Amino acid sequence: MIDAYFYGTHTRNSPEAPVPIINLEKKEKRLGGAANVALNIKALGATPILCSIVGDDWDGQQLLSLLNKESLSSHGVIIDKTRNTTVKTRVIGNNKHFLRIDEESTTFISKEIETEIITKASSLLADIDVLIFQDYNKGLLTPHVIKHITKLCNELSIPIVVDPKYDQFFEFKNCTLFKPNRKEIAEAYHKKETESLDFMSLTEELRNTLNAQKVMTTLSENGVLILDANTKHHFQAHPRKIVDVSGAGDSVLSVAALCVASGLSNTLIAHLSNLAGGLVCEKVGVVPVDKVMLLEEASQLGFDSLLL
Repeated sequence: MIDAYFYGTHTRNSPEAPVPIINLEKKEKRLGGAANVALNIKALGATPILCSIVGDDWDGQQLLSLLNKESLSSHGVIIDKTRNTTVKTRVIGNNKHFLRIDEESTTFISKEIETEIITKASSLLADIDVLIFQDYNKGLLTPHVIKHITKLCNELSIPIVVDPKYDQFFEFKNCTLFKPNRKEIAEAYHKKETESLDFMSLTEELRNTLNAQKVMTTLSENGVLILDANTKHHFQAHPRKIVDVSGAGDSVLSVAALCVASGLSNTLIAHLSNLAGGLVCEKVGVVPVDKVMLLEEASQLGFDSLLL
């Protein structure tokens, strides 16, 4: 998807309705969605291979152009002539997020496109060290796509890392690492997202339900939980000056996936991912994590010797 931005200054409200007036100063388009995950992967020093769809429209061409500009391959990107390209437009005034406008199709992809995606993804598996399912509930990751690609990865011993959304939450069985946030796991179990909710128990129940090797639940300012069949950990968040949470989940996922691919411990997966999400929250807009800053903070916390 494309993340579009309108930047300006807010000095007054409209006389026509109780809404702010933003004096537009700059427009910008960035790679978003799974493409932002790819940017994070690239920024961290690995090579991302995208497999997704765009619409047969101007925004789709713009997205492909942005991929080319960032030296990201579009070989795995399929054009779907039946739907529009997803665009999220954010209006920013005085460095504050005032409004977001979404243009998207969210129905499941057709059977024909489903077959194309599975065929394309299958052809790319030989070149990868970890597969990421980045779900945004936009219709690409159907139950059949998830099940088929998961089976192939399991057969090839390729680790799978999942960032879920509500609709297909329980479809991602037999993955290596499942990464919901507190809102998503509460919704999945029809619970109210309160401080008293036992997220550790829910995370453990979820791991068993999915037959996942690990589940890592991010808890915003309350840190992160990570567990497997033998261990449970709750690590606190580090103090941050939060400016914009947009894209933080993408950075958390990207770092977690590379940690899994590198065979790092649960402790390092959780801490490094947590640090990455916090760093991104200090920036305006959707931006990839800064590898140098991430490693500097990791070093300050004593993780440098484990990362060599």
